Amino acid sequence: MSDATTIRPLRASRVENWDHRADVVIAGYGIAGVCAAIEAARAGADVLVLERTGGWGGAAALAGGFIYLGGGTPLQQALGFEDTPENMETFLLAALGPGVDKAKIADYTRGSVEHFNWLVSCGVPFREAFWGEPGWEPPHDEGLMYSGGENAAPFNAIAKPAPRGHVPQMADKRTGEKGGGWMLMKPLADTAEALGVRAEYDMRIARLIVDDDDRVVGVLARRYGKPVAIRAERGVVLATGSFAYHKEMIEGYAPRLIGRPAAAIEEHDGIGIRLAQALGAQLAHMDATEVAFFGDPQLLARGILVNGRGQRYIQEDTYPGRIGQATLIQQDNQAYLVIDEASYEEALTTETSTPFFRQPPTWVAETIAELEAEMGLPGQALQATVECYNLHAANGADPLLGKKPEWLRPLRGSVAAFDMRGFTAGFTLGGLRTDLDSRVLHVSGEPIQGLFAAGRCTSGLCAGGYVSGASLGDGSFYGRRAGIAAAKN
Repeated sequence: MSDATTIRPLRASRVENWDHRADVVIAGYGIAGVCAAIEAARAGADVLVLERTGGWGGAAALAGGFIYLGGGTPLQQALGFEDTPENMETFLLAALGPGVDKAKIADYTRGSVEHFNWLVSCGVPFREAFWGEPGWEPPHDEGLMYSGGENAAPFNAIAKPAPRGHVPQMADKRTGEKGGGWMLMKPLADTAEALGVRAEYDMRIARLIVDDDDRVVGVLARRYGKPVAIRAERGVVLATGSFAYHKEMIEGYAPRLIGRPAAAIEEHDGIGIRLAQALGAQLAHMDATEVAFFGDPQLLARGILVNGRGQRYIQEDTYPGRIGQATLIQQDNQAYLVIDEASYEEALTTETSTPFFRQPPTWVAETIAELEAEMGLPGQALQATVECYNLHAANGADPLLGKKPEWLRPLRGSVAAFDMRGFTAGFTLGGLRTDLDSRVLHVSGEPIQGLFAAGRCTSGLCAGGYVSGASLGDGSFYGRRAGIAAAKN
């Protein structure tokens, strides 16, 4: 095995000694990996998880913890929100395209309530409380929130708005350290351990091992620089995360994210994608990205966002991830927030989960004309935008972009602007194409025998748009499918 540094598949006949054996071998111990492990073990398989870091968790444990679920979950019902799988499907088809996998979205929406109940049965707690204010996530331990712009234009006219951002209950959470994502992972990891799932840490997968029929029968990993061969009697599940931290892949597939990865961990280097590619795996939506916008939603909703020409370009009360995508992809990362003094002071009285986004404004002025000059915008550009906005806002309308009446108020008196150019970062959404059983598909359209995948190394629900909770949602949902399918393989 002297050529172990290549990613090309290794023939099983060349493996002199198997260091570990299991029925199902899972690469990655984040949300997709742990759910695959639980279901494979419950299906009677001996399960071994290979994790490149020193413990379970992955990006999921550092996330805010949103799981995008709906269709009438017990939490939605308890809080008085009506939803159906068909309504959820209508929204997702509109919000996550173009080019979404319609079969996968239909499958996910119809299995959403069962998936919620499954998570609860594994010990994941959800508090029956709703957070209805603008924000990236609930500032407390509320269990439900709008997390995809469902209640904002244009979607509120396409499907009946329903909050679907389900957040595990946790006090004193600190996203990025120990947040709602940790409270999602902890009971799942405990469940896996109780089922006898084994784990080997500090294992970096390097190659897939195939038999003479090109069926995947194992993994070659490296631990502290030494090769380790692991035999998979039934199947290998890839749950290795995105490619947000692989420089060449970002440059080749998603160049707008060059130098601005976020909401991922550095172990997201695309290794699972590349190993499957070496077997002829089909990819999908590799240019798709979620984009965070580093602004406080309470401020954004009360002001107007303008581009480098002083023009509004998106409704300010929508899901901030949509604002981020529109800013980076459509506006060349040029954005300014304009707000008047009364609205600014009102926003500062509200609660937020992102207080670090509440910085002093870049420019202040007595009039829009003075502010326009201070910002260096062309004469009359911002003035015309504000005049149009104020004209309609006075009547409680926004015919240009559809901002909701509750946030419409003419900008009056002293005004300020925030320079928000470059205030974006993101992670990748594309990856391996899989079927509804999480089998990795060859470019021919046929499944690659013995190989399964779930989570951000796959192209899941999102083909372009995004909703907070889609990653943990489809990662856990199709992680379960991968575990079941691999165990029965």
